[in-house]
Amino acid sequence: MKQIAVIHLGEEDYDEVVSFLGTEIRVRHRGCGGDGARARALITGFDGKVEAIGLDGLPGQLQLGSTIRPHTLGNTLPTVAGKTPVVDGNGIRAGLERWAVILADRAEPGIFAEKHVLMTPGLNHQGLAQAFHRHTSSIRYADPIIYFGLPDFPGVGNQRTLDQAAPLTLERLQDAPFRRLLPQTGEPGHERAAEPFYSADVLAGDIGAIRRYAPRSLRRKTVVVEWADQADLDDLQQRGVSIVVTLMPTLDPKDNLGRWSAAVIEAVLVALRRDPRAPLTEDTYLDLMADIVWTPGIRYLQPDEAGINRFAFVIHPLNVSFIHKHPLFGWTRYLPDELVEEVAAYLPPMYVSKITGGVSQSTGQRIEGHLITLGATPRMMMKHGANFTYKRLNQAARLAERKGARVMGLGAFTSVVGDAGITVAHEADIAITSGNSLTVAMTLEAAKQAVKLMGATDLTKGRAMIVGATGSIASVCSRLIAQAIGNVVLVSIEPEKLLELKRVIQNETPGAQVTIATKAGDLVADCDLIVSATSAFGQRVIDITRCKPGAVICDVARPPDINPAEAALRPDVLVIESGEVIIPGDVDFGYDIGLPPKTAYACLAETACLATEGLFVDYTLGRNISMERVKEIFKLAQKHGFKLAGLRSFEQYITEANLAEKRALADRYRADPTRFEQVKADAARRLQEIPVMAKGVRQANGIDKRWFTVGAAVAGGVLLLLSNRARNS
Repeated sequence: MKQIAVIHLGEEDYDEVVSFLGTEIRVRHRGCGGDGARARALITGFDGKVEAIGLDGLPGQLQLGSTIRPHTLGNTLPTVAGKTPVVDGNGIRAGLERWAVILADRAEPGIFAEKHVLMTPGLNHQGLAQAFHRHTSSIRYADPIIYFGLPDFPGVGNQRTLDQAAPLTLERLQDAPFRRLLPQTGEPGHERAAEPFYSADVLAGDIGAIRRYAPRSLRRKTVVVEWADQADLDDLQQRGVSIVVTLMPTLDPKDNLGRWSAAVIEAVLVALRRDPRAPLTEDTYLDLMADIVWTPGIRYLQPDEAGINRFAFVIHPLNVSFIHKHPLFGWTRYLPDELVEEVAAYLPPMYVSKITGGVSQSTGQRIEGHLITLGATPRMMMKHGANFTYKRLNQAARLAERKGARVMGLGAFTSVVGDAGITVAHEADIAITSGNSLTVAMTLEAAKQAVKLMGATDLTKGRAMIVGATGSIASVCSRLIAQAIGNVVLVSIEPEKLLELKRVIQNETPGAQVTIATKAGDLVADCDLIVSATSAFGQRVIDITRCKPGAVICDVARPPDINPAEAALRPDVLVIESGEVIIPGDVDFGYDIGLPPKTAYACLAETACLATEGLFVDYTLGRNISMERVKEIFKLAQKHGFKLAGLRSFEQYITEANLAEKRALADRYRADPTRFEQVKADAARRLQEIPVMAKGVRQANGIDKRWFTVGAAVAGGVLLLLSNRARNS
């Protein structure tokens, strides 16, 4: 059995036997109380009697950033021994920290992504800081606060300040006592600034410094340290810490706590080297480290937060009235809508709320979501072009990662801008989906139910129209509807794509009757089902007055293509929203998304379903939605208990009384063609009095130039409120 000695800053003496890389090792722990003379005496006593001596908390050199200085006392301790190698963990700490962060991210993907990290401290943890730089650009250093008790103010602890102050900092610390360099647990002499700890997501460094100087409340924080014992975990749990990651390998196969420091691990590696005469170089350590197979200890300290799969979903105001309704921006209703809409488009993404309570009915997997909003309405997205929205979606993806999400869904108009998510997925580290596969599945399911409720008994004998048929959602709807009904009318302003889509349908469904047109026109008169999924603005997509009695219009577009005033002209026609979905569990969105409780748009539900399944991959992207994906996500939704919500029309549930009234009207119109013609003519006349629009948008009249002076003040006020909200989120 090999033996090593570990001299530490405490007072406790004890021995333990560990097993590492197939070899049993007796570790003899001896405390020196931070006293240099006692450390020297202990080194002398063990010299020649053990294979290696580890100095735990007694560093020979100090490194902060790229600056390195020897510690006056610590640098002399290794020379006390004449026979036995003396190490302090510096030879392997940086390499193991870098490798451990990689392994932790593999075990829990996204655990460090875009997090705000506070090095507590950064002293002698350069490898850890370097590893975090691969996952986030937000890293601050608590060294000035810990070692010098400096107050927090802008610039303190950032990378630039660190590089400038590191030489002076190490000059002040090179003669400092060991207990100051490696603070021990206990009450501090005086309180340190708390704000840097509160604003960080991750506290990384030394367990003693974190426990001594961090505030008592550390809710939802992640703590990353070399090692920790059970007392440390108990303390951090009481403070509300969510996750603790211990970086160093375990020395006991039965104990994965990770309670051994880098100094202990280095001493063990020295004892296990194949050639005892081999120099303690980086190559020697690399050869030994290559044999270590381990996963850093990752513990969820709060039971309610363990085992939750997280997702994010991006929303945006459908029109300027949504901005007015927001609690932060209610004052904007006193300004011109055009100005408010223009300024809001430039806002960065804002965190809205947490979605809680989702749970699979079949597996019990819990999910948690995060709503993030852009400031741009669909009209502004169209006006500014795809790159304008891409930039903000990339910012949203980074915010989603910071919240722990592993898949992000693109809601409403963000899913159709540009290339429908492909560019965003390419540039983001998080998985992306437009949610359109489940949107298609639930739209068709809702349409099928609606047509049956309106009295159809044999759908195969009907006729369906798809408006905007060449779009990403509508094209796959067209193909699937053609398989079910067989007689379809495809309407789009893109003739070339219409021709191609018709050929695809005829190849997939031989015998299908496919009519193509650039305008719906009078073709709606023969259609039992009309699916509208356009991106049109300021124009009338469908003339509802021409529809046949009892027709069903499924308005998939968000914002809708059909408005209530138009629908009121033909009370016999059933206009439904696209298929909304009830998410399983006691779901709380934390925000009014415009739907009944527990009910989500299908695109949001797809994102939640992927999280429930643990399928964190780019799923529905681009305009060529796969029918296989539509069928797959529908099966996954059924597996986990996602269900089609009740049919709704203009935000109201459709009752049996509503349906009975519409069916009765439709029957009367079919039985009396003359009366029906009069009804259509009257409806057409009244339609002329309703402004031509789609998405609730008319032709813009422009902005009164005098209001641009006010615009700067509006933007400043909005951004100030945003920054305050961002700090509190």
